[in-house]
Amino acid sequence: MTDAPLDPRERSSIIRDSLGVGVATGAYGVGFGAVSVASGLSVAQTCALSFLVFTGASQFALVGVIAAGGAPISGALTAMLLGTRNTLYGLRLAPLLAWRGWRRVLGAHVLIDESTAMSVTRDTTAAARLGFLTTGVSIFVLWNLATLAGAVAGNAIGDPRTYGLDAAVGAAFLALLWPRLKGRRNQLIAAAAAVVALATVPLVPAGVPVLAAAAVALLAGVLTKDELQESAP
Repeated sequence: MTDAPLDPRERSSIIRDSLGVGVATGAYGVGFGAVSVASGLSVAQTCALSFLVFTGASQFALVGVIAAGGAPISGALTAMLLGTRNTLYGLRLAPLLAWRGWRRVLGAHVLIDESTAMSVTRDTTAAARLGFLTTGVSIFVLWNLATLAGAVAGNAIGDPRTYGLDAAVGAAFLALLWPRLKGRRNQLIAAAAAVVALATVPLVPAGVPVLAAAAVALLAGVLTKDELQESAP
């Protein structure tokens, strides 16, 4: 990684690509706003989640547990489990971006899948920072605006169950999960987690089956760690 200045054409290319990702991802916040109020949260609570949590999968997990009648603490724990991957992103990006003090603190808030992807492939520190910031900030702004629009629209139509929007929580979360089900290993883990979740539904309070399913994934990761390391190039 070098500190070489950016060529104007490279700068324009990074900004163009990052804004494209930002617009596409940020617009999906409309869906979160709608399903969040469908789950029983207020417009203010929904907007606060997007502003303070700002991790799509974790947000959908939280409102999904609440929609199922689970305790908020169960939803929060589920969201935290899904958000642990951001810690790994931080370990990778800290030396890459080389920020200190308040810049690192603010950067951590827009540390998501997309901002990480748009920075780790860069050859210079300046390019990595530009890709990270342009992607992260554009998604943050658009995600929050879209969340507000979706929440207001969902709140205005009345009882969401009349329109079947209460089912949108599960559908949205499945849409986030589906692209990750590539490879035999991930498919088997997902199937095992689903079996555990379904088996525990009649036995435990709402929200706990999601945590049990997450525990299956964590256990599988630990048990197959050595195997994955051996197969890595």
